[in-house]
Parts: sequence; structure tokens; C-alpha cells
Amino acid sequence: MQIRELKIPDTYEITPRQHKDDRGVFLEWYRFDKLVDVVGHPLNFVQGNTSVSKRGTVRGIHFAEIPPSQAKYVTATHGAVLDFVIDIRVGSPTFGQWDSVLLDDVNRRAIYISEGIGHCFVALTDNATVSYLVTATFNAEREHGINPLDPAIGLDFGIDSALLLLSPKDLEAPTLENAQKLGLLPSWEQARGYYESLSKGN
Repeated sequence: MQIRELKIPDTYEITPRQHKDDRGVFLEWYRFDKLVDVVGHPLNFVQGNTSVSKRGTVRGIHFAEIPPSQAKYVTATHGAVLDFVIDIRVGSPTFGQWDSVLLDDVNRRAIYISEGIGHCFVALTDNATVSYLVTATFNAEREHGINPLDPAIGLDFGIDSALLLLSPKDLEAPTLENAQKLGLLPSWEQARGYYESLSKGN
């Protein structure tokens, strides 16, 4: 298993080693110990989610308030998605920037996203199936969104914009600038302090 930190601090691409033979393939799609080594604190995934999406479906940009927010471990078990991490932590050296990872059923990569970071993906195939583990159960009152079409962020979906499918909730979400004005975004200091508390077991 190879783990690579992305351009956005506290996000990682995980590439598993696949063992193939005439029966099929076997891989470890999640290893607690190896991820803890790079993340720097224990992980406690408490909920698992799965979505199935038509080609062109965009889900996000989503995030939850700190604390506890939600760290996510995401993989595609069928089809392909382009998965984005967006730094929405005010004061971060990469605030407003993003990185992406292709998740598919060929390379079977995963992505780890720390608390307080925006998450979004676009389905590149029909029936794209994404499964992810999260460190906090869903709490609608603490969940927020940013419009994934915000030109100031400039996500490159790699698909004709006419083919994109978004929920009304995501389309009506504020821009990054407006979310900041509304006080919805976490700060860099707040996020770093929370990560430190996790490393101390608090």
C-alpha cells in the first residue's frame, strides 16, 4: 500500500497493492495502522455510506462543523469518479485551492480527507458506486455546503457542463466567499487544534 499526501495538507491518496490470479483479485482497501502512521492520530470510523450515481452527477462540496466534523475514507467499488478535496480552512496556506484523485474499480485507490476539509466528486461512469467511512455520524444541523460551480474555486470536472447533474441543495449552496462571510467555514487554527487533540487522545 502506497500513501501520498495531496497538495491540500491533511489529505492523502492511498493506492493498494492488488494480488491477481486466475480467480480474480484480492487487496487491502483500508489499513488502520498504515494510515495512522501518516495522519498522526488514531482513527475512529463510526458510519459507512454508499452512493450510486449516474454519469455527470456531482455530489458536494460538503463539510461539517468542527468539532467533531467528519474525516472521510473514500473509495469507488464500481465505475469511476473524480474525487476532489477543497481547502476551506480560513487561514490555511492553501485556502480556496483543491486537488483531485481518480477513484475507480481498476486501480482501486482511496482518499483520506481530514476534518474541516470540503469534499466533492463527479461520477465519470453510470452506476458509479462510492463507499466511504466517516468518523462522526450524520448530523444535519452541523452539515454545510459550498456551491461546486463556484468559479472562484474552479473545479475541473472533465465533463461537458451540460451533462452535470446537481441537487437543488448543492446548486443553492453559497459560494466560498459567502460561506466565509456567513461564518460557516472552519479556521486553519481550529482544524489544527482539533487534529492535535486527537493525537493526544482527547
